[in-house]
Amino acid sequence: MNLKADKLKEEILSRPERIPAHVAIIMDGNGRWASKRHKPRICGHEEGVRAVRKVVRAAAELGIKYLTLYTFSSENWKRPQSEVAALMSLLSRTTRKELNELIKKDVKLMMVGRLSGLSASRRKVLTEAVRKTRNNKGLVLILALNYGGRTEILDAVKAIASSVRAGIVDIPDINEELFSNFLYTSAFPDPDLLIRTSGEMRISNFLLWQTSYTEMYVVDTLWPDYNREELFTAIRSYQQRERRFGKIGRKPVQ
Repeated sequence: MNLKADKLKEEILSRPERIPAHVAIIMDGNGRWASKRHKPRICGHEEGVRAVRKVVRAAAELGIKYLTLYTFSSENWKRPQSEVAALMSLLSRTTRKELNELIKKDVKLMMVGRLSGLSASRRKVLTEAVRKTRNNKGLVLILALNYGGRTEILDAVKAIASSVRAGIVDIPDINEELFSNFLYTSAFPDPDLLIRTSGEMRISNFLLWQTSYTEMYVVDTLWPDYNREELFTAIRSYQQRERRFGKIGRKPVQ
């Protein structure tokens, strides 16, 4: 048992009103983790799955309601075909393997992105897992698959335009709330905290609309090495911040 992680958990739970409802994570560094160990890149992705398991369990410990993981971006198709195929296979195998535990732990699995871009066999595995967990009441685990923030916004614009043409939406009624309802993530609140591993200082086309006021936390740790203590450290940092949403804080900077 990690005593430091347990201490962090105790501190976090002492301020339940400051626990983020929605945490999103850019899981970066699998390839570099493997390269440092002179292993194939897929070994880094496989080790990354173990980190996902740890983080999902840790998030549930804190009562976090939503956890979104940037699993496969629309740009990832540009990687070598062999790596893409291995990633898709790993995704299917992991979903099958972890399904019973998701059900046991009351985790509800959901997906966002252009799922139509995945093969029929991969979609079948994923949609079956979503169906079997749909009545679960615990943590909502959201996998962003074949996801791109710009694509999501363009899809929303097209859907709104179609609704205007059909007479369902009037142009004067288009506002931020209505626009959000046309996004892939319309069923979830915007993230309170966005975590990025591997030290890279960019959003990488992830949740561009939704993260306009999200708190960011970047850590140098490569994703396969990320764990319960790392997540709790990020949550503790979030709790110590003052979210102003463009307003002046209680103690303005002089």
